[in-house]
Amino acid sequence: MGVCSARLTEGPVGRHLVSLTIPMIWGILAFMTFNVADTYFVGRLGSSQLAAMSFTFPVVMILFSIGIGLGAGTSSIVARAIGVGDRERVKRLTTDGLILAFLTVVVLSILGVLTIDPLFSAMGAGPDLLPMVRDYMVIWYIGIVFLVVPMVGMAAIRATGNSRLPSLVMIAAALVNILLDPLLIFGLLGFPRLELQGAAIATVIARAFTLVVALWMLHFRLHMLTLAWPGWARVGRSWAAILHVGLPAAGTNVIIPLATAVVVAMIATYGPEAVAGFGAATRIEAMTLVIFYAMSAIIGPFVGQNLGAGKPARIEQAMRLSVCFCFGFGALIAVLLWNFAEPLARLFSDDPLVVTVAASYLVIVPISYGGAGVVMIANAAFNGLGLPGKAVAVSVTRVVVLYVPIAYLGSRLMGVNGIFAAAAFANLSVGLATYLLVRRACRQRKPAEAPDQVPETETV
Repeated sequence: MGVCSARLTEGPVGRHLVSLTIPMIWGILAFMTFNVADTYFVGRLGSSQLAAMSFTFPVVMILFSIGIGLGAGTSSIVARAIGVGDRERVKRLTTDGLILAFLTVVVLSILGVLTIDPLFSAMGAGPDLLPMVRDYMVIWYIGIVFLVVPMVGMAAIRATGNSRLPSLVMIAAALVNILLDPLLIFGLLGFPRLELQGAAIATVIARAFTLVVALWMLHFRLHMLTLAWPGWARVGRSWAAILHVGLPAAGTNVIIPLATAVVVAMIATYGPEAVAGFGAATRIEAMTLVIFYAMSAIIGPFVGQNLGAGKPARIEQAMRLSVCFCFGFGALIAVLLWNFAEPLARLFSDDPLVVTVAASYLVIVPISYGGAGVVMIANAAFNGLGLPGKAVAVSVTRVVVLYVPIAYLGSRLMGVNGIFAAAAFANLSVGLATYLLVRRACRQRKPAEAPDQVPETETV
């Protein structure tokens, strides 16, 4: 397979978007089952265990966000190199991206293990929940290499315009996790009963599988890796180009779980059942938004290849089609969740308060899912354009300027439902403005001369 074939620069835009998105839907849907399966089986242990795992969700999302950021940086410059048609640069950038990811996770693992108790205590986890949180997160931090490195590898594969291979890997890993979860959590078929530790171990084993497969595909099938060492100067330039997009992209994604951590602390004042209900609802939400996640995963490679090939009109057309779909499909999701909120919540807990909180979230927030989808896709497009600063500005406005302050006020005036209403308001108000911003950026952006060079600083 020729990795330098810029397959996304020719042919109908809509057909490319559909053909790329459909495999990613199944892949990300499978990927999401990691959290849903863990939540379901841990919920069978009791409300305390579910609450403990809910406290870990914002931190786990921060780790995901770092992987997403490094993957976005790698995907952006690799896609542009493919658009230009430079095969050797594609191999160099992919290899350097994986090295950078590995070095990053070594540091994160050490820092994470050392800060478990003070971090989660500050988030509101009491002394009864903290030991369970520690059991879960120590394993997560030790296994983080199996999370971040394959995420970067899969992002490089998507940069070629191939979303099928990453999707198949995610599906296989999800099946491994679903199989291992009940065995390790409940101690079935002779396995030890590990409870929360079992959930974490199952996830780490499944992600180790993705690392092995990703490296095999990149090296032996796609020939996107190189063993040649060009010297630290060239590697440093690659890292600088990756981090030019990767650091802001990671920051953009980290902002959301950081805000979620603040919101969890607000919700914790209403009791562990409220935290458990919020955790269950956000996992259901992630499953319903899988199409938006899939579109945001493929829009970056599409934008990068067409930017490298000097075809901004195709990028603008892709954004118009994506925005129309987001608002239409978002409305459909809202209607479905309004009608099935309580039955879905009962899948995760029999506790009446947990069900009430989860159902309230699923009635209030979904009205804004169209706006949230636009923000996700537009931010991915900004990264593909090499304009990560704009994505950061959008996320800061939505989360820091609007969501968290209004959530605090809403909590004071309306209780936990006021927090949920704040999320809906922030999503809707920022969605349309973000589309207008990315449309203007598409018209103004010029192709980068060299994808491994850091672009000029953009104005936000």
